[in-house]
Amino acid sequence: MAKLNKKNVENLNVKGKRVLTRCDFNVPLKDGVITNDNRITAALPTIKKLIENGGRVILCSHLGKPKNGPEDKFSLAPVAERLGELLGKDVVFAKDDTVVGANVRAAVEKMSDSDVILLENTRFRAEETKNGEAFSKDLASIADVYVNDAFGSAHRAHCSTVGVTQFIVEKGGETAVGYLMNKEIEFLGNAVENPVRPFVAILGGAKVADKLAVISNLLEKCDTLIIGGGMAYTFVKAQGMEVGKSLVDDEKLSYCKEMIEKAEKSGKKLLLPVDTAIIESFPDPIDAKIDVDYADMDKIPSGTLGVDIGAKTCALFADAIKSAKTVVWNGPMGVFENPVLATGTIAVAKAVAETDATTVIGGGDSAAAVVQLGFADKMTHISTGGGASLEYLEGKLLPGIEAIQDK
Repeated sequence: MAKLNKKNVENLNVKGKRVLTRCDFNVPLKDGVITNDNRITAALPTIKKLIENGGRVILCSHLGKPKNGPEDKFSLAPVAERLGELLGKDVVFAKDDTVVGANVRAAVEKMSDSDVILLENTRFRAEETKNGEAFSKDLASIADVYVNDAFGSAHRAHCSTVGVTQFIVEKGGETAVGYLMNKEIEFLGNAVENPVRPFVAILGGAKVADKLAVISNLLEKCDTLIIGGGMAYTFVKAQGMEVGKSLVDDEKLSYCKEMIEKAEKSGKKLLLPVDTAIIESFPDPIDAKIDVDYADMDKIPSGTLGVDIGAKTCALFADAIKSAKTVVWNGPMGVFENPVLATGTIAVAKAVAETDATTVIGGGDSAAAVVQLGFADKMTHISTGGGASLEYLEGKLLPGIEAIQDK
């Protein structure tokens, strides 16, 4: 993947133009109240830039997974209200179950420079996720320029991320990425494609199957690959050790062997846990109080399962991280939702925070863990995408980024 060179908001002249901006406002709601507004605050720099430059800003996003068209509980009305508070100005919520109907067209018609409108949930239109032409045309019909700032949805070819761009360009309009997207392309893309070495990649999480292409791609790019989390036990079993009742993906044992050989042949270090926290049964609920023992990886008792890395592994991993100049981390080291089993994830987060490397946290659970454990401000970049950042780490081209014009 070459260095991406996409137009961004800095390259646009938006004065007096209608700017359709795709954000990621897929925020958690409880009884209609937003419980975490991080995704809204993350979108502010792009929105403010467009307002400052006199654009007529039309925002759109999906929220949740409405099944059969419009559902009140998935309305973006609470987002419009919170966004208005954060911007200190009116955000008109263009309520319309067809997303772009007469009500929206009238509201857009009335806009002055620097006004902001938020459309209803794009997934209220069933064609959104199928990238249907009619909805893509509808979205393009109310805009002159398109900006995509929703990295979390960039791996999906939907109307609001891909389809709309074709029709904007056909009528002579421009397409660009927002600040958030630009940052993701720069940090995630460059960390993997043009890293300052030594480059250490850390992978965790439950299943090998979820990370097949990521493991293979990172082994080609990094100097050291650290594997922890549930997926480590499949690698350990692939080396002929017994892992008790630990999570194992038996269908992927030969793949793990292949990866161990690939690392050896290419002179890369592949670090696996040498000891583990063990328990007799999985905590239920996940944060329940539990008693934990520790065992070396080759001495896991048959009736137990591994649920976190042990102290020796924490030291081994921290030592490898210390000398890095670039670190990319995706996936926790254990069942970090349980305070007793967060030790490994905390140790790795601390080691990453203390390096002077460029540190990129690749979305999903590892991003949640870093924020929850209070290390967020010590990281160079925390990705806003879960699935999108994983696909990016696999070396895939993401449709939502591909669709944007080059500079």
